[in-house]
Amino acid sequence: MTKTVLITGTSSGIGLAAAVGAARAGWHTVATMRDPGRADALLEAARAAGVADRVQVKRLDVTDADSAAACVAEVVAEHGRLDAVVNNAGAGFVGTIEQHDMEQVRSVMEVNFFGVVELTRIALPHLRASGGRVITVTSVGGVVGQPFNESYCAAKFAVEGFMESLAPVAASTGVQVAVVEPGAVASEFVNNVRLDVPAMLAQAGPYAPALQGYVDHALKTFGSDTTQTPEQAAAPVVGALTAEKMPFRMQTSDWARDFVAAKLADLDGSAVQTEVNEWLG
Repeated sequence: MTKTVLITGTSSGIGLAAAVGAARAGWHTVATMRDPGRADALLEAARAAGVADRVQVKRLDVTDADSAAACVAEVVAEHGRLDAVVNNAGAGFVGTIEQHDMEQVRSVMEVNFFGVVELTRIALPHLRASGGRVITVTSVGGVVGQPFNESYCAAKFAVEGFMESLAPVAASTGVQVAVVEPGAVASEFVNNVRLDVPAMLAQAGPYAPALQGYVDHALKTFGSDTTQTPEQAAAPVVGALTAEKMPFRMQTSDWARDFVAAKLADLDGSAVQTEVNEWLG
């Protein structure tokens, strides 16, 4: 029986690569995006990989609960089951809190945190029925706070805390939960932040020297050989779909593992999961 996976944010980057990779691994892949009009790159990649017949594009706006509910209902009605959800949709945001209003912070949380929670909530009954799994693409920024990324890292920290807390509860009903933590990825995600660096520096006031240092570091990082391609970063996502038992936490590269190692001695989350599962008897 062909299994069905729903992946969010598939118009570019990791989401696009994960959708094609899942289809190549034999999954029927429901590739969702806020604007299906941006599906051309995905569909071309699927055709080139010879898996166009296993990739289905649907609209899903993770910030719209009705959109998420309608999409999941359609998938289950059409395919009779839902075996996995990959929460990949997200948006970057660079800036420090004194210079941005709370509406901007809430917007970052809506996309990167509340949208993940809502889709997971909607999907869980169907995943419980199939003995399925939830895989969420977070970031090394969900483990290590980074300057001028307060809002983004806060959202990713929240996702990690939510999923780590959910994992033992979901496991008690047969649903596996995991997070995947990429480092620097050469993708449209970076471009989507839409940084106007000269304007930011001009408006940064007392933060300008620190911001300049951050920008220089970021440009160096994303231009270095530690940067992964979307396909490389998506490989652990696809691997998690087919693994008999997923570890809770997966980094996508040696660089990402090294970056979080100072904070996470327990890299795959197994020690924490063992302890909290004991709380449930």
